[in-house]
Amino acid sequence: MLRAVAEGGSGGCRGCRGHWGAPHPSAPPYPSELGLRLRLMGRTLQDQLSPLAPGTGSWGPPGVPRDPQPPEEADVVVVGGGVVGWSVAYWLKALEARRHGMRVLVLERDPTYSRASTVLSAGGIRQQFSLPENIHMSRFSASFLRNINEYLGVPNEPPVDIQFQPSGYLFLASPQDAEGLEATVKVQRSGGRGLVRPLDPPHCSAAQSHVPGGAQLRRGGFVTSAEDLMPPRGPDPLSARIKRIHVYMQDSLEYQPVTCAIVVNAAGAWAGELLETAGLPEALRQPLPIQPRKRYIFSWHCHDGPGLSCPFLIDTTGAYFRREGIAGNYLGGMSPPEEEEPDPSDLSVDHSYFQEQVWPRLARRVPAFSSLRPGSSWAGYYDHNSFDRNGVVGAHPRLSNLLVAAGFSGHGLQHAPAAGRALAELVLKGRYETLDLSRLGWSRLVQREPLVEGGVV
Repeated sequence: MLRAVAEGGSGGCRGCRGHWGAPHPSAPPYPSELGLRLRLMGRTLQDQLSPLAPGTGSWGPPGVPRDPQPPEEADVVVVGGGVVGWSVAYWLKALEARRHGMRVLVLERDPTYSRASTVLSAGGIRQQFSLPENIHMSRFSASFLRNINEYLGVPNEPPVDIQFQPSGYLFLASPQDAEGLEATVKVQRSGGRGLVRPLDPPHCSAAQSHVPGGAQLRRGGFVTSAEDLMPPRGPDPLSARIKRIHVYMQDSLEYQPVTCAIVVNAAGAWAGELLETAGLPEALRQPLPIQPRKRYIFSWHCHDGPGLSCPFLIDTTGAYFRREGIAGNYLGGMSPPEEEEPDPSDLSVDHSYFQEQVWPRLARRVPAFSSLRPGSSWAGYYDHNSFDRNGVVGAHPRLSNLLVAAGFSGHGLQHAPAAGRALAELVLKGRYETLDLSRLGWSRLVQREPLVEGGVV
């Protein structure tokens, strides 16, 4: 029986280009404002919570029960406790017809979220995509984030503050790419919101937009095998249902079988690997072309850099940056070409990548960046869909009670609220109601008809 688990965003000085090495002493030690707040929350919990049961560590995040044993039954098991998985769990409970009527179990093997794509991302949200589905998901998610307290606020508790700062995105295009960008702008404006407009500076074209202003967590993994499949039903002899999953205990080979009705694969960068190693019979396997891709993010300080009105800028070269707060700090990076993808086996950072690839490109675009003070750096994972760089949302073609929400290729954070609601509607009502994401389903993979997204950074 096979086992698979789900895991889940210097020497430089002003006037010279030293070597990128250890962070500057005054550099922020955490990846982003979101990462800072999550880690501070973790430290507070570590100080205040009493130890958990023996063998489970000294502390755990909210939602981790003190009983180390998972339940024997659950209605829905969500594999992957990142932002997409938790969004699915949230909407399942928010939309259920009867309060406390559904038992939802969320599995995550890294409850500290030290390797989670959510925390290690650049933290941007935009509507500048080439597909209507992605544009609509961004609009929905922007509204959700702007009104976060209507959804996640707790009575008699301080308001939730996620540091949501609408500042817009600015995509730059060379003259030869301008026509394609303008065509994309027409798609983005088709919703009638008027939030995207083309700009026509002397040497490039650009588009800018402004975004308008109850489950249970468990550590563990996912296992299934031929013995866990119910007899085929219906006319298709190759269809089946998952009968149970196995939740592995922390630091142990022991597992707890959990009988369930529905399984959601929201394992992010490991969603494809999870199915490949889940012990399914060959006839029931359907490849999910999602792999982890490692991306670096670098931070720096520049006292005379772009001001508070600076948007999240994506250069013609693919390099990008945005402001981080109001103190002259910035963060940015660049996706490498396919043939230069870094090894995703760990989250180590190649500091020369900023020195040799990112910095020169940004300095040509923003002359003030020729003199900057490098700060901290980190790496995170994209759940890269190698088929068409688009999310896969919907039911598995062979396992009738397995659904997937993964492969967003770097857009999981900004599309999670919308994708989570859409998948919850599919589970609870058998159809999409708020957003129709049927084109993002698995059928395009089976039929080899890519739905290519052109706005991938």
